[in-house]
Amino acid sequence: MWTDEELTGRINQAVDWLRERVTEVKSKGLVVGISGGVDSAVVAGLCSRAFPDNCIGVVMPSHSNPEDKEDALRVAECFELRTLEVNLSGAHTEIMGQVKKDLESQGCKLEGEKVSQGNLKARLRMSTLYSVANALNYMVVGTDNAPESYTGYFTKYGDGGVDLLPISSLTKSEVRAWARKLGLPIRIATRVPTAGLWPGQTDESELGLTYDLIDRYLLGEKVSPEVQERIETLHRQSEHKRHLPPSLELPKLKGLD
Repeated sequence: MWTDEELTGRINQAVDWLRERVTEVKSKGLVVGISGGVDSAVVAGLCSRAFPDNCIGVVMPSHSNPEDKEDALRVAECFELRTLEVNLSGAHTEIMGQVKKDLESQGCKLEGEKVSQGNLKARLRMSTLYSVANALNYMVVGTDNAPESYTGYFTKYGDGGVDLLPISSLTKSEVRAWARKLGLPIRIATRVPTAGLWPGQTDESELGLTYDLIDRYLLGEKVSPEVQERIETLHRQSEHKRHLPPSLELPKLKGLD
């Protein structure tokens, strides 16, 4: 694990990187969705350091556990971060209800309803963040860490739809170390990871792996063959999420120039 001096240096490097990216595109600041979890909390801390006067944290409950909002506001208070709350519960209910009603009226069998509802939450949050960002000429900052990026544990065009990813090279244990260095409450630093996609949902139960095991694998440490195969299977299956959509390149027809 990093020394205190190394942690400070890495955090400062991330802050400088955010400033450089914003300057490059002539943007004015940063927007990040804060959920109360450690990943978004660390990113909020980096953003608030990079642009203390031009940074906003957006809280987006959607049929969420009330504790999520409470923890998100604790994070904002810790960094004196300006916040905006946009409750997406009504929009989620309306869209999903209409989709289900129309599909069922056509006799369609809903095989992935839970996943569809969860991914809709993530995509509504992405749209909300970009609505804020476009209105302020800010950039959207994502919160995916290394295990999530490698296994594809993010929603395509949802929480994967961002402009910048400052912690995507950090293992979960490293994210927690950054959280402690940034002065986040222990409750936030040790919170059970969840995307809040449905009641009782946790990241590790969906992955079928602990973050510790994925961390160890990504760091080159020995894990069981079963764990290695599970991680590599997730990586292969999610490859499409890490690239732009494939394009069909057709040859030009002669005589149409």
